[in-house]
Amino acid sequence: MQENISTQLAKRIRLTALELCYHKKASHLGGAYSIADILAVLYAHHMRIDPEQPDDPARDRLFYSKGHACTALYAVLQESGFFDGLDLHEDFTTNGSYFTSHVNHQLPGIELSTGSLGHALGVACGVALAAKRKSRGYRSYVIASDGELDEGSNWEAILFAPHHALDNLVLVIDYNKLQSFGRTDDVLRLDPLGDKFKAFGWHTIEIDGHDHALIDAAFREAKQTSGRPTAIIAHTVKGKGVSFMEDTLAWHYKSPNDAEYAQAKAELEAAV
Repeated sequence: MQENISTQLAKRIRLTALELCYHKKASHLGGAYSIADILAVLYAHHMRIDPEQPDDPARDRLFYSKGHACTALYAVLQESGFFDGLDLHEDFTTNGSYFTSHVNHQLPGIELSTGSLGHALGVACGVALAAKRKSRGYRSYVIASDGELDEGSNWEAILFAPHHALDNLVLVIDYNKLQSFGRTDDVLRLDPLGDKFKAFGWHTIEIDGHDHALIDAAFREAKQTSGRPTAIIAHTVKGKGVSFMEDTLAWHYKSPNDAEYAQAKAELEAAV
């Protein structure tokens, strides 16, 4: 039953992202779809949040580093009740709207404006350290893309977090192995990524980032880990859920045309 809740949420996230990108001629559907299942499990079962009190000091925080894949985060926040009274579909990318094409902290439920890659993990480390020093119980989650691990600022934070025993910090890497200019292995090789995180002192978990039971188990394991931060390396597929988008670099940039929109919507709606 629990897995069905998150599965249906992931389906709605993908459908909303499709509508936004089609009607507003926006991009980054591929990255939104690779992270949809992780967002669904996190928000359905793990984030301690209250949409009626979005600034509650006791809330868990998500720092969504891959801000260019904004449609997935906007979709899950809408499903979670954060945008009541706002019109995501009408206002997305409209001039003057807070629903910008990279996530915007002026919106409820969003901690940090991101999309300039490589900064969110460092900010999350500071927030997690503050929580430890003030004996606060909230957790900080970070969702980062694999391509942004090319940024040196991330590796400074990756050193910092275990040094300060930030066991209230969880980093999820959306490892879909495609970035803006090609395959990650060709642009700047990351493997063996798990070994790197282990060597830096992180509790490291590698999972299929589309298997909801494994995603849920990884978040539960992170909560039970003490003395060091957790890195969840989620092996994902860019464009997951739509046959012609899967593992295809073009969907880092493209918005669907009429035929592509119709086929994608049919495939997503037919999914269990």
